[in-house]
Amino acid sequence: MWDMMTSVIPLALTYTAPLLIIALGGLYSERSGVVNIGLEGLMGIGAFAAAIFTVSSQGAFGGATIWLALVVAALAGMLLSFFHALASVSLKADQVISGTAINMFSAAITIYMARWLTGSANIQIRRSFIRTNIPVLSDIPIIGPLLFTRVYLTTYVVFLFILISWFLLYKTKFGLRLRACGENPHSADSMGVNVTMMRYIGVLISGFLAGLGGGIVIMTYSKEFSQLTYNGLGFLALAALIFGKWKPIGILGSSLFFGIAMTISNISVIVPSLRDVPNIFLNTFPYVATLIALVLFSNSSVGPKAAGEPYDVGKR
Repeated sequence: MWDMMTSVIPLALTYTAPLLIIALGGLYSERSGVVNIGLEGLMGIGAFAAAIFTVSSQGAFGGATIWLALVVAALAGMLLSFFHALASVSLKADQVISGTAINMFSAAITIYMARWLTGSANIQIRRSFIRTNIPVLSDIPIIGPLLFTRVYLTTYVVFLFILISWFLLYKTKFGLRLRACGENPHSADSMGVNVTMMRYIGVLISGFLAGLGGGIVIMTYSKEFSQLTYNGLGFLALAALIFGKWKPIGILGSSLFFGIAMTISNISVIVPSLRDVPNIFLNTFPYVATLIALVLFSNSSVGPKAAGEPYDVGKR
């Protein structure tokens, strides 16, 4: 039993990390008042950028290559999110349609570019993060083997982002202004807040974090870019955002829940009793769990009041 726990919990943390950072990206956008269902596409462009950078650099940067790949992934997500901000904020387009267009464009352009640059729609990488024991912390009795042994360092980088986001949103002027733009942009404008700029910043941060999530997927457990890389992770992150009630700590809890659900679908090798369970039940379990969670708790999840509404200075 103990051996199974020390195998399953680190795996659950592995799946939770990218889900958490992508959902956190959605938080910034929607807190600013811009609905972002394009998380899947932003994650996809980040995953592609990380893969192509790792392959093309051929280890020229040594051990820093894998970290630079994450930076490239985040910047690629931010660049694509600019077009969502342009359409949603400046052109006042329907935010759901804009997000859908981001998803469609990302899926098409990444596969096209992969075939053009490498001759294949699949990009396998040779340099990636490896599971490691965190010094000192891994020696703590009970907790150490469960949380700090054979884990990816990126997992705890993501958890650090949660703390930073909580502080930024609730303890700084920037966070207050961002949240005000998502709740009542006209009141925020009357207090001198540049609503357009704040919404642009929220969407760009969203793209940065979603792209980073895609990079983490590629550089940790996936190690290959393909059409199956995403596997609906961006939409699971959107569900985690709603389930977490648009709050950093709530998103942490919901991401852990969905991360465990994803782990269950992949532990048949570890748990002998699950080997006889048909794959279709295990593979669909995370999505079934998501639907059940949303049905049970969606009524109590109320998002930012002005999310999805284009801001027009002349209308109140």
